[in-house]
Amino acid sequence: MDHPEDECRVRGEHHGKQDDEEAVARHEEFKKSMEAKLALRQNNLNPERPDLGFFRTLDSSIKRNTAVIKKLKQINEEQRESLMDELRGVNLSKFVSEAVTAICDAKLRSSDIQAAVQICSLLHQRYKDFSSSLVQGLLKVFFPGKSGDDLEADKNLRAMKKRSTLKLILELYFVGVIEDSGIFINIIKDLTSIEHLKDRDATQTNLSLLASFVRQGRAFLGLPQSGQEILEEFFKGLNITADQKKFFRKALNTYYDAAAELLHSEHSSLRQMEHENAKILNAKGELSDENASSYEKLRKSYDHLYRGVSALAEALDMDPPAMPEDGHTTRVTTGEDTSSPGAGKDSSVLEAMWDDEDTRAFYECLPDLRAFVPAVLLGEAEPKANEQSPKTQEQPSDLAPESDQGQMAIPDSAEVSTDSGTLQEAKNEKGKDKDEKDKEKAKDPDKEKGKDRDAERKGEIEKEKIKGLEGTNLDGLLQRLPGCVSRDLIDQLTVEFCYLNSKSNRKKLVKALFNVPRTSLELLPYYSRMVATLSTCMKDVSSMLLQLLEEEFNFLINKKDQMNIETKIRNIRFIGELCKFKIAPTGLVFSCLKACLDDFTHHNIDVACNLLETCGRFLYRSPETTVRMANMLEILMRLKNVKNLDPRHSTLVENAYYLCKPPERSARVSKVRPPLHQYIRKLLFSDLDKSSIEHVLRQLRKLPWSECEPYLLKCFMKVHKGKYGQIHLIASLTAGLSRYHDEFAVAVVDEVLEEIRLALELNDYGMQQRHLAHMRLLGELYNYEQLDSSVIFDTLYLILVFGHGTAEQDVLDPPEDCFRIRMVITLLETCGHYFDRGSSKRKLDRFLINFQRYILSKGPLPLDIEFDLQDLFVDLRPKMTRYSSIEEVNAVLIELEEHERTVLTDKANSEKHSDTEKPPSRSTSGRCLSERTEP
Repeated sequence: MDHPEDECRVRGEHHGKQDDEEAVARHEEFKKSMEAKLALRQNNLNPERPDLGFFRTLDSSIKRNTAVIKKLKQINEEQRESLMDELRGVNLSKFVSEAVTAICDAKLRSSDIQAAVQICSLLHQRYKDFSSSLVQGLLKVFFPGKSGDDLEADKNLRAMKKRSTLKLILELYFVGVIEDSGIFINIIKDLTSIEHLKDRDATQTNLSLLASFVRQGRAFLGLPQSGQEILEEFFKGLNITADQKKFFRKALNTYYDAAAELLHSEHSSLRQMEHENAKILNAKGELSDENASSYEKLRKSYDHLYRGVSALAEALDMDPPAMPEDGHTTRVTTGEDTSSPGAGKDSSVLEAMWDDEDTRAFYECLPDLRAFVPAVLLGEAEPKANEQSPKTQEQPSDLAPESDQGQMAIPDSAEVSTDSGTLQEAKNEKGKDKDEKDKEKAKDPDKEKGKDRDAERKGEIEKEKIKGLEGTNLDGLLQRLPGCVSRDLIDQLTVEFCYLNSKSNRKKLVKALFNVPRTSLELLPYYSRMVATLSTCMKDVSSMLLQLLEEEFNFLINKKDQMNIETKIRNIRFIGELCKFKIAPTGLVFSCLKACLDDFTHHNIDVACNLLETCGRFLYRSPETTVRMANMLEILMRLKNVKNLDPRHSTLVENAYYLCKPPERSARVSKVRPPLHQYIRKLLFSDLDKSSIEHVLRQLRKLPWSECEPYLLKCFMKVHKGKYGQIHLIASLTAGLSRYHDEFAVAVVDEVLEEIRLALELNDYGMQQRHLAHMRLLGELYNYEQLDSSVIFDTLYLILVFGHGTAEQDVLDPPEDCFRIRMVITLLETCGHYFDRGSSKRKLDRFLINFQRYILSKGPLPLDIEFDLQDLFVDLRPKMTRYSSIEEVNAVLIELEEHERTVLTDKANSEKHSDTEKPPSRSTSGRCLSERTEP
């Protein structure tokens, strides 16, 4: 009997020999295609165009030429030969421009590019003006012109058109139809313009186009080729100068740096939004639809940007940008506080007073009314006059009845005050420099008269303006107050009120602010901002409002009934918001809180908790009040523990307490690993590369296997923590170790398959990069012969059907989620090129048809995924039809199933027929087998 190890060795040698044969066949096929391109380029660079006599022998009829030009709009690989035969039989000398327009308007797929190149080469070799007209037409795709003549209304279609056109231009340049490499400079200049980064759709499109350009035209940047001699010889013939290569490298690297910086910025915004959403979830238990949609929009934008930047980095042979990890800290402390175990409530002094910059700006950055409103309307003309002329303080104040408050009562009095201030200033100047004034008046009396006239004219203009504004309806302005739910709206309304400033109007405003609806608590921060802004010039507004709020609070708390809870909450939250604007004194806030704590029952608990939720955190973090607020919080918790509160009130108290004073979090302790584990991680995550893989394998074999195998398996599963481009090295190590430890390779394959199933069960966005790395590892394990093709196809079909037909289908695979498509693309990009012959080829053909049905069920795809799908089909099955509807796919699948059923039936019949006709061979065979089985 044959030994199992010998059988495995023989089978491995057979597989290795088969792979070598396939590699040689692919190399020969590639070599032939490059030689054909070289020959085509020589013909295009030195075209032998026919003379006029030859064109007279061809069909020049309008009908025939029109029919051929129509076919040029639908170029594809299937019709290439027939279309080229038709082009050879017609004379397009008078229809070159129409032919160019048709080619430029053609909707080319990636698999149709080579067909278009062959057709353009034929037309270039026949018609002198064709190539120059074609270049101008193709460039219009990238530079539509001032008329705004966009090729497609839909952005996705326009982006796909740019991509196919860029590929076509590159291929035409490679084969010599286009000789000027300078046209690419203008295209790359436009695509790498920093201005495009402001438009996210344009950025995504440009990143994809640039990545495609770099992958296809590495020669433009001087990047190393794949190492095949014929490829190097092919690109040597291109007239790309060193200066041009320098330009392309600089432009692409600069754009990559700018895109990476934008990616970091968007990453920070995403993490900040996640942090804020976590706070909201902790406080409310759910996110509003607006917050959820905003986060989802930002997350998808970041995801698309990250994929685009990573694709460009991979094309440029660079590592993708590493995103900084977010610690999700909730308290801002110094390093000493973090490391000190005894840090207590005193650390709050060092904490930021506001949670974020927007909140700080809302409460501290108030608009300067003096920059928007004339001083005469703010009542500041008289104080300025008082500063300049002390004598006027002794004058009677009958001209300004409200001068004690620093405001002008009515426009007329303001006018008089302004004139009075001007007169007093003139008297002061006259008494100070009398001699000099006399000399000036003697020299130029007309000048003094001109100044007086200007002053009078200016006063008249101000007076007319004030009178016009006085007629504005204050009631209309007050009716707009409830609609001011943003900082800009309330600031604008504040400025408008200044033009209606008078004592009576200020009283009406305060009354309107005080009577805010008790259910509209969201208006309180904006109303408080308006009061804080006005108080910089009108002190009586804040004092009147505070007096009303304090009187209402005392009335409600002394009444001791259990009614009007909403009114009480509105009152206390208004006081809390004014405290954050530093309008309400902290003494008032603490007295209100103390009054509630003195009678800590029923509604007083709700009032105290609402006050703490509004301004408790602000007071706890303010250096002046942190000690007093800490004492109040301790009293609050003691009362909560002493009194038998119901669950609702108990939860309210705890939430308010921890909102003001979050629990201390200890510093994150780094994991301590044994030295042997550290060495394994160093080998796999630091030392492993192409040059050191043999050394790493030898070192791993030296490990105490029984002790280190579980941890080694765990590290092999963390391929997502290493470089994506080195995953094949992990698969290579697995294959190397399997020669000495068979069970280890089996365990690796089992773990990878389990991870993939886990990805389908959870559908967790945060783990998508990890799952893609495992898909890549599975494909590489097949490449290194650690599993059969049946495992690959079982996994592919599992990805398509898992969860479908169940109640959880929309959760496991939402209609708009395209991650499973990316999983399939990753796996087939890794190992799909091996399925090009035999039964595996038929299996892949059948799967790709089913895959198209799954793709069509998703609706419109994101642009980057559509591009990846195009590349996948071009690489694996360039001649396969891409269907546009599920009905077409279903019809093809039904036809395929009927064909397979027929083949199986015929095969079964033929086997039955052969068995009936040859009974002797069966008995002979049986005797041979029995003889072989004898000892």
